[in-house]
Amino acid sequence: MNIQGKKKIALVLSGGGIKAAAYHIGVCMALQEKGFVFAGGSKELVLQRYPNGDAQNSNKPTIRLYVGSSAGAFVASVLASGKSLESLVTAFQVGFGNSPFYSVPHDERIKPIGYRHLFNLNSKRILSWMPESLMQKSLITGGLEVFLKRGFKLNGLFNTNGVERYLRKYILDENEFSRLGVELYVIATQLNHSRKSIFGPYLESSKNSTTKYIGYSKISEAVAASTSLPPVYAPYPVKKPNGKIIYHYDGEIRDTLSSHVASDHGADLIIASYSMQPYHFNSEVGSLHTFGMPAIVNQALYQVLEQKVARHIQNQKEKKDTYLALKKTCAELNLNASMTEQILGVAREKLSHQPDVDYIYISPRPQNYEMFFADHFSLNPQILEKILRVGFKSGLHVLREYI
Repeated sequence: MNIQGKKKIALVLSGGGIKAAAYHIGVCMALQEKGFVFAGGSKELVLQRYPNGDAQNSNKPTIRLYVGSSAGAFVASVLASGKSLESLVTAFQVGFGNSPFYSVPHDERIKPIGYRHLFNLNSKRILSWMPESLMQKSLITGGLEVFLKRGFKLNGLFNTNGVERYLRKYILDENEFSRLGVELYVIATQLNHSRKSIFGPYLESSKNSTTKYIGYSKISEAVAASTSLPPVYAPYPVKKPNGKIIYHYDGEIRDTLSSHVASDHGADLIIASYSMQPYHFNSEVGSLHTFGMPAIVNQALYQVLEQKVARHIQNQKEKKDTYLALKKTCAELNLNASMTEQILGVAREKLSHQPDVDYIYISPRPQNYEMFFADHFSLNPQILEKILRVGFKSGLHVLREYI
């Protein structure tokens, strides 16, 4: 793979709570260590800093397209805004009273991040969670599912209003997708439909049977919608220009790791980071059945999500192998260039394959059992530092093959 020859590099970041955000930051630090540059900011700022597409006075590979879902959307929006990795790491550390790793110039510092920004109590709904009808005989005798459906009307313990406010007030100098000098796409899921929503710099909004493309939302609102992971967070309302409210929640629910969004928008190198790796038996730890229900539920969720990603990666590999085999066969049959291109053109269309697009997938190795057991929503600096290091090592391990 010739990374220097790539024309458009994209970074795709998946969800998984605060744990995933810390992991992605570690991966990004590995990318930076390997020479990658993260472009971001307004159109004017990006044009000034990256006049030829790459960083000024260098041939460093520059990331100019970001796709984020859930926690990945938060990290992607910060990078797309032009804020540095160092300032983001420092914001987490200072927010919890720790000495920062980096000496960030005063004018580059961002507001320290605290629990109050990430966990906004869903106070409007908190009192309605147990109605008087809860103890009615007809409700209780209807079974556990009916009991839960009718008895508990709370749609989330918290809401993501604090996330939206933090991004709008302290991070995003430009809160319009179209005003950024880079491309940013945020993935969310519609609550009352089976579609996923892609928020981005679209001139007009459109939709098909599986996807809605939204250009009218603010970046901060899109990220708040994407990070609304149930049942911790309530679905987030996004208002259409006509005033209609469409509720959204976590972007990973409908589609895990939407790397196709990057290729659909012209990226020819897509670096995808995802943090959900199922536990593999380790003699030091033992069987998960001894750790109780939370560990078992996590394992079940991770297995479902990781299997979806693995199937996607395998599907891409099979398409590429089929295309290359067909290309080789055309050469062996001595077909002329025109006929070969005609055949390969049909193959590209039918397979939905883009032969010039390369992918680099970065995820924790199964041996990283500490990553599996780490709390998804902890802002404990020691825990976050461990996760960040796992992300950094994972990134270096994978990138070693390419750089």
